[in-house]
Amino acid sequence: MFVHDLAALSPTSATDWGIPGYEGELQDFSPDYWNALAERNRDMVADVDAFDDGTDDNDDDEDFDDVDRVTAEALRDRVCLDLSLHHQGETLRMLNNIDSPVQTIRDTFLMMPGESDEERENIRERLSRVPDALHGYCESLALAASQGRVAAARQVDEVISQCEDLGDTGSVLENLGLEENDPVVLEAQSAFQRVAGWLGEQLAPHAPHEDAVGRERYEQFSHLFVGEFVDLDEAYLWSLDQLRAIDAEQQELAVQLYGAGTTVRESMKKLNADERYIIHGRDALVEWMQTTADRAVSDLAGTYFTIPEPVRTIECRIDPAGTGGIFYTPPSDDFSRPGRMWWSVPKSQEIFHTWQELTTVFHEGVPGHHLQIGQTMTNTEELNLWRRAVCWNSGHGEGWALYAETLMKELGYHEDPGTRMGYLDAQRLRAARVAIDIGLHLGKKNPEGTGPWDASYARSFLRENTFMAEANLTFELTRYLGWPGQAASYAIGQRLWKDLRDDAVSQGMDLAEFHSRALSYGSIPMAILRDQLLD
Repeated sequence: MFVHDLAALSPTSATDWGIPGYEGELQDFSPDYWNALAERNRDMVADVDAFDDGTDDNDDDEDFDDVDRVTAEALRDRVCLDLSLHHQGETLRMLNNIDSPVQTIRDTFLMMPGESDEERENIRERLSRVPDALHGYCESLALAASQGRVAAARQVDEVISQCEDLGDTGSVLENLGLEENDPVVLEAQSAFQRVAGWLGEQLAPHAPHEDAVGRERYEQFSHLFVGEFVDLDEAYLWSLDQLRAIDAEQQELAVQLYGAGTTVRESMKKLNADERYIIHGRDALVEWMQTTADRAVSDLAGTYFTIPEPVRTIECRIDPAGTGGIFYTPPSDDFSRPGRMWWSVPKSQEIFHTWQELTTVFHEGVPGHHLQIGQTMTNTEELNLWRRAVCWNSGHGEGWALYAETLMKELGYHEDPGTRMGYLDAQRLRAARVAIDIGLHLGKKNPEGTGPWDASYARSFLRENTFMAEANLTFELTRYLGWPGQAASYAIGQRLWKDLRDDAVSQGMDLAEFHSRALSYGSIPMAILRDQLLD
């Protein structure tokens, strides 16, 4: 009931979760919408309280099993955090370059099939609701602004640019399968243009130029994303140690690849010029992604993982938004819509480098997100719909995907020194994220001791610690600055997964058993998973 109530309130979430019946609807992101979500969450907390009271007073535990208790504990953790953020006005002010209502509205259409007349009519109906949704969103932003809560100017500028792109001729809204010059497409484009103007005229003048959110807000976001209370000062120092260790390993590998005196960056430039690792064109990229993902499924099934039959299908696609990110979208609950790996290729990019991206396919596919989420979705006997499709914790989910990358290295999938350099580059990026995220948002002194972290220093630090195209680097940095705590949760979550595996093995589990048991709980907070898995 809780999940279906949430689906009715947030139809885009229903689409994400594969719950039918809401395809033509769209929430309006107004203050009333956020209040309605909070009210349903408060009712859920009351239900969890009643469950706790019942189990405390009931001598007969037959009505409640361990699955129920874990569900109640995870619900309390997640829902109470959501309520706390709502009470502090965080939902009203939500605006960044990757995870706020503008992107939710844009991206929901990627998830919608458009082959049949009925499916195209669903797209048309939802698209017709875009102007009201954007109007409600502006109402929320205006209310937050009246309370002194406005996103940083950098984020406002980025969302203005995204709205302008969505409103321009040739935007992704024109490629949803509807007739050319359909009035609902034109009206939606006009609505995005109006929002771009409103943001520039009404919100931007009040937007602070300071990107940092401060320790108090950051601690709450960190708990939300990691699913654990993190010692942020220790994590910051740990990330710098990790960077030094990875750099030393990369330096050795650069010499192995191209001889004495070769720097890490020089070796990467040579790898980029090596035809063995180059793909030309987007169609060839999709084919390589699909072949690589399918091979991983075939290799790993029945060895270190049990891969259910529905999870053995993954679909690779290009995301037309062109923002530069790579991401995964889960299957529907009945697997009629498969899990998908998306590459959001910038418009100008036509050359791709497999040495750098092999590890990304393992991250998004198998044994990363696709296996993790797909295995959860198939566990219908033990997990309810909220546990299978709704509960998502970044420290668990992204931490697992990074753990999966390292596991593939351990299993011999990076014997090629070129792809091993790509794996290390990805690991270095994730460690750098921790330093940037915590350092900047907490106002720490930078590693050179020349002053506090700021966006300019963070850009130089990121450029120094990853081999990334400039368009991708700009997107990534803006993301860290506007989505505090999320980027750091990857490496911190990976560290928690590695510690959990080591402890489980020391208690007698082999790797196959550890993977099977750990993934059977779904994406619950890491602290709860640890309590359940270990003696």
